[in-house]
Amino acid sequence: MSAGLVLIDKPKGFTSHDVVAKLRGIAGTRRVGHAGTLDPMATGLLLVGVNAGTKLLTFLVGASKTYEATIRLGASTVTDDAEGEVVQVAPSELVRQITDEQIESAIDSLRGSISQVPSSVSAIKVDGKRAYAKVRGGDEVKLAPRPVVVSRFEITAPAKLVEVGAATYLDFDAIIECSSGTYIRALARDLGSKLGIGGHLTALRRTKINNYSVEDAQSLEGLTRDTLRVAPMFDAVKHEFPIRLLSDQEVVDLRHGKRIAANGVAGPVIAAVAGNSVVAMLESAGEQLKSLVVFTSDSDD
Repeated sequence: MSAGLVLIDKPKGFTSHDVVAKLRGIAGTRRVGHAGTLDPMATGLLLVGVNAGTKLLTFLVGASKTYEATIRLGASTVTDDAEGEVVQVAPSELVRQITDEQIESAIDSLRGSISQVPSSVSAIKVDGKRAYAKVRGGDEVKLAPRPVVVSRFEITAPAKLVEVGAATYLDFDAIIECSSGTYIRALARDLGSKLGIGGHLTALRRTKINNYSVEDAQSLEGLTRDTLRVAPMFDAVKHEFPIRLLSDQEVVDLRHGKRIAANGVAGPVIAAVAGNSVVAMLESAGEQLKSLVVFTSDSDD
């Protein structure tokens, strides 16, 4: 199996690890990993590395992401999404009083560079344990706020009143573009908090990771080794990073741990390429470039 990236449209109910496990069987290799975890409730784009492609994932984790989300205002849950136990429901009369203008004003305060407290049911480690494991074990978890950037938070369909039993909710759809590390569940929670009625996420679909689109992703259903499309290493890097073309001698130098001249190429991450083969991922070091990772081959390294 060649090395590179696989774009998967993760189905609802699958964990990201479930996808990796299934692809290990399909690809016939243990060397499969993913970048950018999606909750089981979420669907959409998951980047999966195969063989040497797993080494590229480190450099793609921090990419910006785009989501389509459905947010419900009027109730808070333990997990900040529809999978968690409801802990508070707002009085119906309060929910009905919320206007589109109030929702838009609250959303505006969540755009740009903000400080966000991640959802307590997250994979962040606290005292050596995942936060979600501590919460499910009955512990109270308080996570520190972290800086994130929400470059777009746009309502795509007006909020609609929804009656469920004696409760009244406001549901709306939105497109959100944000930096890596942003929790969409936390945006829903914070929006509800700002409006004084609580809020949580009811649906989430990731549509883009930087230049990668879910439109180019494969479904897991019916996927076989013959139909599995693995984007070659070169295709995976050429639109994502500055490219430094290498001479034959520079290939040898990099594989012997030496630095090479920058030749006008700069950046936090640079792809070093010989022909259509990715030789290394580099970073700037003054007038030189030094290796972050070196591939001994472009296939099964």
